[in-house]
Amino acid sequence: MKNILVPIGTSSNKGHTLQYAVDFARAFSADIFVMDVFTVSAKAGSLANISEKVAQSSKDRLKEVIDKVDANGVSIKIATYNGEITDGLKEIDRELGIDLIILAPRSNDIKEEVYLGKTTGSIIKKTNIPALIVPKGTEFKPYNTALTAFKSGILKRKRILDPLVTIQQKFNTTINLLMVKTPGYTEDDLKVNTALMDLCSKLTVTENPTTYLGVLEHFQSHKPELLVVFRRKRGFFKKLWEKSTILKAEFFAPIPVLVLRVKKD
Repeated sequence: MKNILVPIGTSSNKGHTLQYAVDFARAFSADIFVMDVFTVSAKAGSLANISEKVAQSSKDRLKEVIDKVDANGVSIKIATYNGEITDGLKEIDRELGIDLIILAPRSNDIKEEVYLGKTTGSIIKKTNIPALIVPKGTEFKPYNTALTAFKSGILKRKRILDPLVTIQQKFNTTINLLMVKTPGYTEDDLKVNTALMDLCSKLTVTENPTTYLGVLEHFQSHKPELLVVFRRKRGFFKKLWEKSTILKAEFFAPIPVLVLRVKKD
């Protein structure tokens, strides 16, 4: 894990999220890239340098956030983009190779019943970069236990698990698997990928209406410090393909959530 990207929005929690990312990156000797996006659509000839001015203003704002963080040897670099945030993320990923995005669940101007706000939801929905969603006020500490929850054990590519493997190797994390049999499951869904089985200490099989309800049922008995899910249209965040927000009634986790990419939907 070499490059970690932190999108910086207007949330009052942005400094806390960046500090968490810095502390996480320090454990892996990784670099941090903070990113802000802006939109300038001035016509040619009218304020030709407006884009440069807005970009500089964006960089200055990012520097203010960075200055409040205890970097303690971690390299923090700035990236700005004129356009949509998901397009910017994809461009930076092509240029640098981003191993992980660390972000907060929502902006501070979103109603309390919302878990994933529109921006965070769009990032999860429209990019295939692994993401770590960090609740407000969470301080980084090594993960002793992780719960990986899924309704299908099929994984097309072994490297989907790379971020989880890296975390386990660094922190000696105990990884438990929770297979949730939901209505309409197939026999193929019950075949757990061998690479995933190699990581686990314990496999629990449960039957619930949704994967999330399965996690709720077993959360206290497992007491995970990290929840791991897969980005699938039929998975945890399937509601994102209907809209770009997730209500807490549909999904909520009081701990960091690692969202692993799958093959592009």
